[in-house]
Amino acid sequence: MIHNLGESNSIFNQYMAEIRDVNIQSDMLRFRRNLERIGALLAYEISKDLVYQSEEIQTPLGLATVPMLHSNLVLATILRAGLPMHQGMLGIFDKAESAFISAYRKHNKDGSFNIKLEYMAKPDLKDKILILSDPMLATGASMHLTYKALIADGKPKHTYLVAIIASSEGIEYVKKNFSKSEVSVWVGAIDDELTAQAYIVPGLGDAGDLAYGKKEDR
Repeated sequence: MIHNLGESNSIFNQYMAEIRDVNIQSDMLRFRRNLERIGALLAYEISKDLVYQSEEIQTPLGLATVPMLHSNLVLATILRAGLPMHQGMLGIFDKAESAFISAYRKHNKDGSFNIKLEYMAKPDLKDKILILSDPMLATGASMHLTYKALIADGKPKHTYLVAIIASSEGIEYVKKNFSKSEVSVWVGAIDDELTAQAYIVPGLGDAGDLAYGKKEDR
């Protein structure tokens, strides 16, 4: 159920190192580009798990039989931090439909927070493959809430939950709140610590702020 790309040696880990490195991540353009590249590599790995059907392709010299993707995909992401990652995945799954949802933490005076959903634009998900991505899977609550909102009008065949960095607590939350037949999880790394404010340690900081600039607190 859990696929961790960071456990294998590949160029993927160089991009992971760069988005974590405080001396590199201050370059917003490079940070966004690395999110895109990580998203593309995650999409490529997920593509190996999808359904294919052989088709004949006419070349200038004859016919070639090629396995072609035979899954209807919807790429969904959580605004705003998820946009570069989404763009990287869309570069791989260029025929996929897209869905966008706005979710943010509404902080309370006691230090706690609630997850607020304000906007959603999506196609029909019934019987399609949903790939829901967000750079960080911290507590897992926002991913779960987003998923429930997306499937309210129609359930996909299967859902891939994708995060660049997850916390161990977030992974356990997903295991408890999703069935294996319902979703699979694809991440770039799993970090053990989660602070009282639900930030992953060592993590990388606030992905949205690093990609687009610091936002005002809400």
